Amino acid sequence: MSLSRTLLTFPLLAMSLQSSAGEVEVLHWWTSGGEAKSVEALKDMLEAKGHSWKDFAIAGGGGDTAMTVLKTRAVSGNPPSAAQIKGHNIREWAELGFLTDLNQVADEGHWKLVVPPVIDEIMRWQGDYVAVPVNVHRVNWLWANPEVFKQVGVEIPSTLDEFYTAADKIKAAGYIPLAHGGQAWQNATLFETIALSVLGSEGYTKAFVDLDPATLSGEKMVEVFTHFKRFKQYVDTKYRGRSWSQASEMVIEGEAAMQIMGDWAKGEFAAAGKQPGVDYVCAPAPGTADQFTYNMDSFTFFELQDESSKEAQHALAATIMDKEFQQQFNLNKGSIPVRLDMDMTGFDICAQESMKAFKLAGNSGDLVPSISQGMSTTAYAQDAIFDVVTNFFNESNADPERAAKRLANAVRAAI
Repeated sequence: MSLSRTLLTFPLLAMSLQSSAGEVEVLHWWTSGGEAKSVEALKDMLEAKGHSWKDFAIAGGGGDTAMTVLKTRAVSGNPPSAAQIKGHNIREWAELGFLTDLNQVADEGHWKLVVPPVIDEIMRWQGDYVAVPVNVHRVNWLWANPEVFKQVGVEIPSTLDEFYTAADKIKAAGYIPLAHGGQAWQNATLFETIALSVLGSEGYTKAFVDLDPATLSGEKMVEVFTHFKRFKQYVDTKYRGRSWSQASEMVIEGEAAMQIMGDWAKGEFAAAGKQPGVDYVCAPAPGTADQFTYNMDSFTFFELQDESSKEAQHALAATIMDKEFQQQFNLNKGSIPVRLDMDMTGFDICAQESMKAFKLAGNSGDLVPSISQGMSTTAYAQDAIFDVVTNFFNESNADPERAAKRLANAVRAAI
């Protein structure tokens, strides 16, 4: 059941928050590794401004568990000060009247000037800022083991045709060309990357943002499914149920040559003591060099009654967009700052290349939202896409033309 359908079954009670002066209660699900270090940095910077932080961390489920708890708190009239919410869910909370505006903070921080327009728009509801962006992940990355490529004698591919040529030789040499996990969102990650290459940014947007039936069922989408089916030939038979981090480990260990995955995969290479540009290569996924599929974390801010708590909210929003926090957080998390005016000197080569691509794509119209990460459309449509894509990938005699028709029908039924 969607957020709006769930909440509308409860009476919308007057919201209030019993808290001490200058306190913010922050709901998030960053509880491990670099994420936990990043949250601690935010807490320290806020408290240095004289406000107190009440941690409301809920681990597990990629945020699903946290959202369940948040709904209960919100409908009982006791929401936290801020919550980690992203994409279309921001709009749903705003439509229900739960969110406060951050216009004063945004104006003082010149957010509109330092954030790309496509991301700035996501942070607004009916012109008002109701959320603040934290970071940006690039999803359309190719991670490669250069030693495997050296042993086989092939180059890292930059186009789909080059991928097939390299993958055939890698497979013949006894390596797994593409490490992949058979979870629905991983299937969608691979699918959306191929779709971006085949459809282009404009066609991708028509299909997965506008949900245009003709594009979803058209000849180009048939071509996308045809490539998707061909890619499966380069995945080993034990892919089902494998996590993305296990797939990354296959590349790290030289069992597999490549993985298509967002830049959170970089953390696995770093944890293994590997250096970018030396022990592993990060490159745009084949056919998407000038494009950028984004996933973005953000915090929304709830309407509160206590004036000192509102001041603390504003301080938190300003801190998130502060250059010092943006640097600390993203160095720990492996993502890039959402601000376009950051000095990237202290970041690794993968992050530097990501920021360069982010800026170029923002100017060229090639900055597109990820399907797999819940950025491009509603949860309903996303689930429909996941089902069609995963069923197709697992089917031995999958028909691309029939799959394109199923995709259009499934999305139509979901909206």
